[in-house]
Amino acid sequence: MVLDAEIHLDAMGLEDSIKDKNKASTQDCAKTLIFLRHHLDEGLKKEYLTVKDSLILWNGLKERYDNLKLVTLPQARYDWVHLRLQDFKSISEYNSAMFIITYKLKLSGYSITDYDMLEKTFTVFHTSNMVLQQQYREKCFKKYSELISLLLVAERNNDLLMRNHDNRPIGSTPLPEVDEVYSHYAKHGKGRGHVRGHDHGRSQGRNFSGVNHPSKKNNYQK
Repeated sequence: MVLDAEIHLDAMGLEDSIKDKNKASTQDCAKTLIFLRHHLDEGLKKEYLTVKDSLILWNGLKERYDNLKLVTLPQARYDWVHLRLQDFKSISEYNSAMFIITYKLKLSGYSITDYDMLEKTFTVFHTSNMVLQQQYREKCFKKYSELISLLLVAERNNDLLMRNHDNRPIGSTPLPEVDEVYSHYAKHGKGRGHVRGHDHGRSQGRNFSGVNHPSKKNNYQK
């Protein structure tokens, strides 16, 4: 809230009205007061109803929200340390959590750079993906967004691969030549003849093995 207010006041040329010992005009101070009141919660508006100086109002709000750092900063630090890829269902969820944490840290006065975000992401790869992590490191990304874009593409391609596998698992496609032969015999009513052909082949196999072979029987008789 403080950062957004400062940006808006700078854009309107009213930044001096919230600085100590400023020489801003009465008109600029009034504009700043109107702007700040417009963005206050109804409860805060009533609390600061009698304040007519923009600098006093600004310092009062700043003091109030600076105290929140005592609560948000420790939690943001904890979340940063324990941020891991495997704790999220998707890269998008991880990316959202990353920006929320870094936003809280920046509001608390910590400078988080693209390098910090890149290194954090590299270190939270699962141990089973260390080779993949090294491959991404070698690309020498300069921006965190470049790494996330690549991870999103890889995730989407892998998801498509897994969905294709679920729809038709490996080995589920019938062999075309077997299916064609079966359809041919079923269509022309030759299924039984096909079976007799196999029995005939097995009979020939017994003859080749020497069982019940007439020539061998004659030799024994001799």
